[in-house]
Amino acid sequence: MSVISQINIVGCGPGSAQYLTQEAISVVKGSSVIVGYDRLIDLFPWFTGKRVVLGADLQSGLDRIDSVRSEGPVSVLVSGDPGFFSLAKLVSRRFGRENCRVVPGISSVHVAFARLCLDWADARIISAHVSDPDEAMNQSVARESKIAILLGRSGSLKWVASFLKRFLAPRRIFVFENLTLDSEIVREVSEAQLPGLQVSSRTVILLIDGGLLS
Repeated sequence: MSVISQINIVGCGPGSAQYLTQEAISVVKGSSVIVGYDRLIDLFPWFTGKRVVLGADLQSGLDRIDSVRSEGPVSVLVSGDPGFFSLAKLVSRRFGRENCRVVPGISSVHVAFARLCLDWADARIISAHVSDPDEAMNQSVARESKIAILLGRSGSLKWVASFLKRFLAPRRIFVFENLTLDSEIVREVSEAQLPGLQVSSRTVILLIDGGLLS
């Protein structure tokens, strides 16, 4: 792999600079260009190379990454862990896995379970960030004792409220907003409270079998 063609896909954690790994910092230091959304680029105020800010158009963003590859190593900054509902999939598909290096990060789901001091090896993870999950998945997941749901749009909570009606046994509902940031909020809510909540775009919900936390 030539240095000039290398694209680093760097997991930047759940939001706070304290949750950046040393490897992420080291790779960014060795880069000529960093590419990402504003809030991720802001995690590296000391970076003196070229900064490319991404917008909502992902195809345009991929084109911009391509346009700066000749300037040296490029680090594409992604939220959480690159392998977890991330832009990394699109980047590696466009440029080839042989030209990409993935730097793992800490996801918001890791942190949410840590806040409850609860292991998550057997957890089922769902993304309702872009759209409602499909019906077949709803049926199978409803049996799980630990479920993490990634939100991010106005309709996400409505879907979660509907999803909860599938459970035969009640689940404890924990809402995590802006994890690791100064504005972090962690709260337990009732099923009745859920539809009326106002939450940030950085929100994770855990649905936990009550017996696991007794």
